Amino acid sequence: MEFRLLGTVSVDTRTGPLPLGPAKRRSLLAALLLSANTPVPVARLTDSLWGEEPPPRARGVIQGHVSRLRALLTGAEAQAYGVELVTLGDAYVLRVPETLLDYQRFEELLMLARQQRSAADTVRMLDDALSLWQGPALGGTSTEGPLQAAAHTLEESRLATVEELARAYADLGEHHRAASVLRAEAVAHPMRESLAAALILALYRAGRQSEALDWFHRTRRLLADELGIDPGHELADAYALILRGGPRPGAAPAGGTDAAGASRAATGPAEGAGTTAPPGPLGPAAHSPSVATHPTDLLPRAPRGFHGRNAELAALTRAAAGEAPVCLVTGPAGVGKTSLALQWAHHNPAAFPDGRLFADLRGFSETGEPALIDVLREFLLALGVAPRRVPESVSAAAALFRSLTDRRRLLVVLDNARDSATVRALLPGGTDCVTLVTSRNRLEGLIASDAARPVPLGILEPQDGTALLAGVLGEERILAEPVAARRLAELCGGLPLALRVTAARLAGRPQWTLAGLADELADERGRLTFLDVDDTGVSAALRLTVQQLPADAVRQLARLGHHPGGHFDPYTCAALAGTDPAAAAAALERLGSAHLVTETAPGRWVLHDLVRLYARGLDPASGAEALVDVLDHYIATALAAADTAEPGGEPCFVLPEGYRPAAVRDFADRAAAMHWLATERDDLARAAVAARGAGLHDRAWRIILLQWPQVVWRVRDSWAPLLELALDSARAKQDLYAESRVLNLLGWVLTEEGRTAEALTLLERSPGLAQQAGDRLGEATALINLAVVQAGQGELDRALEGCGRAVVLAREEEDRHTEMLALQHLARLQLSAHRPGDALGSARTALALGPEHEEAARRSLLLAVSGEARLALGEEDEGILLLDRAAEEAEHAGYDEGAVRALEALLRVSARAEYRTRHALALRRLTDGG
Repeated sequence: MEFRLLGTVSVDTRTGPLPLGPAKRRSLLAALLLSANTPVPVARLTDSLWGEEPPPRARGVIQGHVSRLRALLTGAEAQAYGVELVTLGDAYVLRVPETLLDYQRFEELLMLARQQRSAADTVRMLDDALSLWQGPALGGTSTEGPLQAAAHTLEESRLATVEELARAYADLGEHHRAASVLRAEAVAHPMRESLAAALILALYRAGRQSEALDWFHRTRRLLADELGIDPGHELADAYALILRGGPRPGAAPAGGTDAAGASRAATGPAEGAGTTAPPGPLGPAAHSPSVATHPTDLLPRAPRGFHGRNAELAALTRAAAGEAPVCLVTGPAGVGKTSLALQWAHHNPAAFPDGRLFADLRGFSETGEPALIDVLREFLLALGVAPRRVPESVSAAAALFRSLTDRRRLLVVLDNARDSATVRALLPGGTDCVTLVTSRNRLEGLIASDAARPVPLGILEPQDGTALLAGVLGEERILAEPVAARRLAELCGGLPLALRVTAARLAGRPQWTLAGLADELADERGRLTFLDVDDTGVSAALRLTVQQLPADAVRQLARLGHHPGGHFDPYTCAALAGTDPAAAAAALERLGSAHLVTETAPGRWVLHDLVRLYARGLDPASGAEALVDVLDHYIATALAAADTAEPGGEPCFVLPEGYRPAAVRDFADRAAAMHWLATERDDLARAAVAARGAGLHDRAWRIILLQWPQVVWRVRDSWAPLLELALDSARAKQDLYAESRVLNLLGWVLTEEGRTAEALTLLERSPGLAQQAGDRLGEATALINLAVVQAGQGELDRALEGCGRAVVLAREEEDRHTEMLALQHLARLQLSAHRPGDALGSARTALALGPEHEEAARRSLLLAVSGEARLALGEEDEGILLLDRAAEEAEHAGYDEGAVRALEALLRVSARAEYRTRHALALRRLTDGG
């Protein structure tokens, strides 16, 4: 007896197949066999037979089919084979040895085939497995969901086995047999890319390269027509292997390329050339002496010393696999766009038997762009058009060019394109033609109109930069000074043009050391001068880009050169240029399109170091004014952020003399304000350093002090060095108010870092300075911070006295925020002094001062103190409830410090696993910096 699912569902016996009857009964048998030896509920059987619309008496129908199947099996003496159809409650189970199931034998043969060491044995096993198939799986059953899905799974397994068989034939070197096995399935399943890819490789390895390329283009067109998609990675990589001339059996590997590595699509293919002459546009080539007898090739020579860019080369190959693809290589001046395009073009000749065209469109040249008719004339002449037959108008010449390329496989390289319109007039007409465009502009219009595939080109990694230097200077010179070589690559900003100029300078001066030139380049004032040689250099390349820009974009770029930070947004740019954010955003888009600035995140931009130096030189006289403008912008924006993050807080200071804020952004809520403070931390620090360096001490300490909400939120996040800089600036201005305020914050940070002795030295001076400056609220804050340190030193009475004095000062000044802060610390001190009743009273008073939706961190700390006070008073249930609430509020607000404190207090009185888990998570977030 044998049960078959790999074909029409059937049961074979010694006397012939059982008469299973209608499709529903076969479907029932199939569902039971697919879950052989496992109970199958009636509900699942119903779904298999009818899907979502079963008849009213489905259960009765199933019972009838089960009875008939049971009778058929009994009549065929199924029990002698260990086969039994059993009812188990609301389910049925068909008990059957796996050896009687054809799909189980299929899987067993597959497993055995994969264990064979001999490819010949593997072929035999796989042939045996595939011989079990007698048609589409689960034939003769209903097409409802579960059975349809099972049939699809079985078919996928069969196709995968066919592909395995082809690979086994390939291991035996029988590529023709592999191609034969695959072709039948590829015809039957034309949309299965893995089959097409395997067939293409088999044909290629069998020496049938033309058939392989034809099959690729046939599949590509089908995918485009039927699904509107381009080939995926597997198919594109198979195509790439052919393009780069990967080794075939019996041929030496080209450039050491592994034939099995089809995914390594762009690592540097071997060059080859076709010899087929293109047909003449006005008749056969033999009738026209002006038509070349070899494929047209207008490419300039391949670039020398090309290094790296494997990912971009692979991306180009994938982009070229589409229908009539337009591949768009974009990037800043000097990044190596032309070199990448030529490298790829020179190493893919097999894909373009009808030739390769090239035109330098000089979109960023002082000599100006060539006329389109001249470019088209050169292309048409290269394709064999007689000079007298070249049309005089651009539109007619472009139409002729499109018609001539309609049935050709041609590569067209359009280098240094300035705009999309120029490129459109030069696009070939054939779906098998590839157009490769390079530009310093993003050419988004070409992406929109012609589905151009962008391949953005960034700077080189340091290792590739040093490899480029070695290609010019020799490995010995680089190995003699490896650290200096890497430093040179970094000072050149990973820009290939800058690296080549540097290499040229060193090559002509063998007595120079790499370290010596690195020291010269380290001086920003002369770096661009050193990166220019003869008529080539970074400055010259950037100048040609900048001269294409409108005046407002040039002014914006010049002001960005004086920006002290690493990132900028439209608000910062508006402040620098004296415009509004909308105008600044438009200028940034224009600069970004020209690859002079780079958008690293939505609304967040950076400037390459060499571009920054060039930009600074566009308007050096505006540097001092631009610095003041951006510092005042940061002060105003940080004020807005602090006010939104902690709306109950008092203003930190009076504004500096000559303060003129511009382009101040608003913050929707506390989260947005805190996010800005966090993301801008590094740039705010750089701005403060620049302010101090320029003698603008009144701005330096303010920019730092305004970050106090973030300091409080992430107190252990290494704030001390920045606050020490603020302290130096405050003392340089002899500003007692500023010095006291900075000492307060710095002392508190040192306390939290465990540097108590240092904190005490600073904080003991702060109340007196604040008193001299007439800053009563600053005095209150100083007394609070000093009290915390004094308590840690065991001087609890002095701490209580100071904190009480702080409460009085804040209350007299009618400042609820500072009073709340003083009461919070007073409550903590009272708890330490074993006065839980007083602590609970202070905490209640503080909580009554702040609205529930504000002061999330403060509320959490006060609730925690209240909870600990309740515990100390013996009110354990209420104490646990308050501590849990404190932890929840801290967790909800992202205040991990407060969550850890509250949960630690909870764990001292409760062993609940939930508290341990939450404490571990909060501690991990705190340790990881959020």
